[in-house]
Amino acid sequence: MTVALPSRYEDLTPEFRAQLRPNRSLIDAVKSAYGRMQRSGGVRFLPVFGLSGAGKTSAARELGTHLPDVQVIALPSDVVEGAQSLDSVLPDSNAKLLVAVVDQFEEGVARREEIPSRFVETLSRLDRAHPTTPVLFLWLTTSQEFQRELVAATSRNSRLLVSPDFTLEALAKAEWPDIIEETFAFHNESRELADYQVLRPTLEAVAKTAATLGAAIEEIGDHFSEERLQDLSEYQVVMLWPVTDGVRLGNVRNFTNPRAGYRLDWNAFYRALNNADQRQLPLGEYNKTRLYFDVRLVPMQVADLHSICRDLTDPLAPPAPSYLDGFRNTHFYWVVNDSFPDVYRPLKDHGETERARTARAWYPTVNTKPNALHRRLASTFTACGLPATFETGVSTQHARTQADVLVARASGERKQVIVEVKAFSSQNTTPSQIALQIRSTLKKHAELAGYLQRR
Repeated sequence: MTVALPSRYEDLTPEFRAQLRPNRSLIDAVKSAYGRMQRSGGVRFLPVFGLSGAGKTSAARELGTHLPDVQVIALPSDVVEGAQSLDSVLPDSNAKLLVAVVDQFEEGVARREEIPSRFVETLSRLDRAHPTTPVLFLWLTTSQEFQRELVAATSRNSRLLVSPDFTLEALAKAEWPDIIEETFAFHNESRELADYQVLRPTLEAVAKTAATLGAAIEEIGDHFSEERLQDLSEYQVVMLWPVTDGVRLGNVRNFTNPRAGYRLDWNAFYRALNNADQRQLPLGEYNKTRLYFDVRLVPMQVADLHSICRDLTDPLAPPAPSYLDGFRNTHFYWVVNDSFPDVYRPLKDHGETERARTARAWYPTVNTKPNALHRRLASTFTACGLPATFETGVSTQHARTQADVLVARASGERKQVIVEVKAFSSQNTTPSQIALQIRSTLKKHAELAGYLQRR
């Protein structure tokens, strides 16, 4: 899969541009200029200095997103050079303010020294013509020297100048990690940077040292891992978490990406950790484990679990055929069978139906007897055509663990599914407990893969 992490406005998809965060320093300057134009009419000019990658283009081009009364246009080079009249490109607009942007046009242009005076003279003529719609011209530049040349060109038309030394203030560095994550996810089908072994501490470290947001984004690309560890293992790990109501269902689902077959959401897991755990846990190794075993966390309605576990006097006996058909329609079965449908159907709470009430009353009688649940799940999968065993040891040269249920697939790269059954009381299906169990599962399998040494 080709990954994208654009660092320039022009490379962003149009749908994402409207989600860019507002730059307060530029918005305040625009509002101030508009106030002056309301009092005395005409046009105004603001040379904007900012380092390359500071977000000048993004802030300027998306002013209309954050100020609905503003329409933004980009001035073509022919107008800036004087080959085409300014009047011909300014649209008839119903906006209260028209913002015309010149984006670093001076770079690499012949006879650059003539551009400031020629352009400001054009603005002066437009100002004297009293345009119907107020117009603010922004010239974006990475050169403070050229900004000074633009300012000097307004010496005989000082009323045009909004500010002689305006510098675009970059977004706060504390926001950069979130912005980088949002940009990556949007351009890569909601995948996480953690899928490429780029974790939050790396984002924060890069944000502290990079000069601009654009530079930080480019540096993050250098941290991508070329290893595709998730393709190297024959095992997949699936955590099954029975839930009794909509609140518990939401708690579990919030740690996953349901549309992607309930893949474990690394960022959700990371946010659930306390500050000490975020600093001290071997998160790099845990994340590698998540990728290596393609870890999933799947909620299952207790009512659906009850259907296949009505009589546990003989846990190895498979359920009746009608209950097997119901089990085959659960999200849990789809994930284990590697048959999750392309069209996602949300898992719904059964509410206060008689079936749900009966199952909720039954659940506390079995969540303390995991052995019986493991046996019944193994017999159910076997009856559905997926050979399974219960409480089976899985060994590598590094460590050994026990699968609550080990399911064999008929096809696919991952032939074996290690199922961990998280059958806790309803009161323990809380975000903190879920995060603790995820951590336990990742640690156990990190040792199995050799990423951590067993103590």
